Amino acid sequence: MKSIFTSILILCAFISASAQQNKIDDAQLMEYFQSQRYNDAALYLKKNFPEPVTDLKILSRLAYASQMANKLQDAEGYYQRAYEMDTSNYTILFNMAGINLRRGNYPKAEQFYKQIVSRDTSNFSAYTQLASLAERKNDTLGAIGYFEHANRINPADVDVASELGDFYTALKHFDKALKVLNKAAETDPDNVIILLSTVKLTYSESKWPETIAICNRLIQLGSSNAMILTKLGIAYYNMNNYVCGAETLAGLHGMEQTEYTDYYTALCYKALKDNRQAIYFLNLAIVQGISDNIATYYGEIADCEVKLNKNKKAAMAYEKALQFKDGPILYYLLANLYDTKLHDKKNARIYYRKFLASNPRGKQQTYIAYVKSRIDELKN
Repeated sequence: MKSIFTSILILCAFISASAQQNKIDDAQLMEYFQSQRYNDAALYLKKNFPEPVTDLKILSRLAYASQMANKLQDAEGYYQRAYEMDTSNYTILFNMAGINLRRGNYPKAEQFYKQIVSRDTSNFSAYTQLASLAERKNDTLGAIGYFEHANRINPADVDVASELGDFYTALKHFDKALKVLNKAAETDPDNVIILLSTVKLTYSESKWPETIAICNRLIQLGSSNAMILTKLGIAYYNMNNYVCGAETLAGLHGMEQTEYTDYYTALCYKALKDNRQAIYFLNLAIVQGISDNIATYYGEIADCEVKLNKNKKAAMAYEKALQFKDGPILYYLLANLYDTKLHDKKNARIYYRKFLASNPRGKQQTYIAYVKSRIDELKN
C-alpha cells in the first residue's frame, strides 16, 4: 500500500511540474502512467512541450517516459541534455548508466558509474554495479576492489558479502572470507546466500565437521542441490563416515552425477568392503571421464596421418577410436586403409566383415556392394 501511495505522489508531482509550463490534461497524463502506457505519455508530452525544451524538469520527465517506453536512445538523449543543465545530479547519471547497461554498452555505463563514485565515495549502488561490470570483463582484481568498497559501506549486505567472500575463497584468502561472511551473518545467521558461500569456504579449507553442519542446515532450509550433496558426501567420506557418504552421493541422479561424485561414491563402498558396488561406481566414473567425442578425435588423427603417408600410425589411431566407439564408417575406413595402403589382406577382410555386421545405414549403405566385392577378391 505504501508503495502504491508513493507512486501516486510521484505522478502527481510530475503532473504538477508539467502543468506549470503548459496547459495539459492532468487526468489524461495520469491515466497513461497508471495504465503503463508510457509511449503514449511520451508522445503526449512531446506534443505539449515542443522543441526546443529547455526546462530541466520537463526534460527529465520526457527522459523517464521514453525510458519506461523502452525508447532507450531517446531517453539517453533527454537525460544527457538534462545532465548538461545540472551536472551535480546523480539521479541523471544513474539513469544514463542504467540505460547503457540495458543497451549492452558496458564501457559507457562503467564511465557513468565511475563519475558517480569520483564525486560520492559512499555510493554503495555504484560500487556494486562497477564490481559486476569488472566481473563481466574478467577483471578479478577490479571486481574485488569495488566489492571491498561496497562491503565497507554496508557490511550487512548479503549479496556483496557473498560475492566478496567467494572471491577471497577462490584466492585462498580464507581469513578475509570468514571475516566478511561472519559479519554479514550476524543479523541473519540462516541466510541461505551467506551459508552457501560459507560452505564453499569450509570445504576449501577441508574443515569437514563444519562443512557437514552447514550442508545439513542448508538441506533443512530447503536448499538442497547437487553441489550441497556432493560437498556433504565428500565431507562424510573424509570423516570416515562411509555409510552416510555412500547414501548421500548415491542419491545423486542423472546430470547431478559426475566423474568426481562417482569416484567418491566408489571409495565409500570400497571402505565398507562392498567391492561390487565400488566396481559399479568406478565404472561409472570411467564412463563419465571419457568424452563422447574421443572416437571422433582419433578418427581425425587417423585421417591426418593418412595424408602424411604414415599409414601404420593411421591404423593405430583408427583402432584406438574403435576402443571408445565402434561404428560402420570407422570399420570401413580402417578396412580400406589395410586394403589399399598397407596391403594387409587379413585385417582388411576382418574389418570389411565388421563393417557389414554393424548394420550400415543411410549413405553408408552405398559402400556395401563394394565391400562385398572386395571381400571376395581378397580371398584369393
